[in-house]
Amino acid sequence: MKLILTTAVDKLGVAGDIVDVRPGYGRNFLLPQGRAIAWTKGAEKQIEGIRRARDAREIRGIDHAGQVRTTLEGLAVKVAARAGEAGTLFGAVTTATLALAVKSAGGPAIDKRSIHLAKPIKTLGTHWFDIKLHDAVTAHVPVEVVAA
Repeated sequence: MKLILTTAVDKLGVAGDIVDVRPGYGRNFLLPQGRAIAWTKGAEKQIEGIRRARDAREIRGIDHAGQVRTTLEGLAVKVAARAGEAGTLFGAVTTATLALAVKSAGGPAIDKRSIHLAKPIKTLGTHWFDIKLHDAVTAHVPVEVVAA
């Protein structure tokens, strides 16, 4: 089954790539989640638009990733969350919340799938999370969780 990826998929490709996958994987995973569209001659023309958008957002090499890492590690990221009296949160801080907090703190737009948490954030205080910017570059960013 030929598909055009709309987002990056681990061990398969990046947005704009034409891939050949097994029918079940494409029909049951890639298409329903919006990670790919069916390949047609008309859809192939859309690839150029997808690639241009990807190039605008993408980290351009290890040097650029290193610059973005120093920017991210210097940010003061704060997240306000509802918490009980003991300092435990009602729920957890998600990767989507962290991505929005990085952007609102003055950092670049980060995809929530590139954020890695060692363990879920469920308490107030300062915590650390990783952002994979490039295969060889990972930013280690602090976040302060405060009561809302």
